Amino acid sequence: MAVKASNLHAVTNQAAKQTLAALVTSTDVTAKKQQNAQLKYIAGYSANTIEQVKDLIATDTLKSAILKHYPVVHDIRTDKALYDYTMVFKQQYLKQSAPISKVIFDEKITLSHQALGLHTYANRTQGNKVKAKNEIRISSRLRHVPEPLLRMVVVHELAHLKEKDHNKAFYQLCEYMTSDYHQLEFDLRLLLTCIELGKSPY
Repeated sequence: MAVKASNLHAVTNQAAKQTLAALVTSTDVTAKKQQNAQLKYIAGYSANTIEQVKDLIATDTLKSAILKHYPVVHDIRTDKALYDYTMVFKQQYLKQSAPISKVIFDEKITLSHQALGLHTYANRTQGNKVKAKNEIRISSRLRHVPEPLLRMVVVHELAHLKEKDHNKAFYQLCEYMTSDYHQLEFDLRLLLTCIELGKSPY
């Protein structure tokens, strides 16, 4: 009986250790999921770039790094101002492209969509005529960001007037309209990451 009791004791200890290990693993998995959620906006970048961003997060310097490069936000608050701002780029770079009927800030476009702007194309019947309308909707979250970051999203949506897909020609057009397009996209993703951490600079 003593041997059996000893064996039972060993099995119980082993089971307790396995349960403890499972709890630790569960915590690790949860932490990993949280970190992945925080880094979702830069997931497509190189491992080296992601590590650098992790360092900024770990040292709590991501917010200050963003503010150093972009200390002020733009003053475009209304849909009318956004339309006028957008049309400056269209007239300069895409004069021959289809007209735009509407450019507005949209409350329904949230960070969870991972898309801060939408370009829509619709055929609408007016009387007995069918008219094509292009509309650009920009997330209302971009009312309070630095101008270059708003510009990047506006340029992105304008490029869809000519290129529907995110192909090489599309990104060449984006760079044509704003030469530092890719840097601005990365910086906006850093800002979104900062917001995801609950530390918005603006």
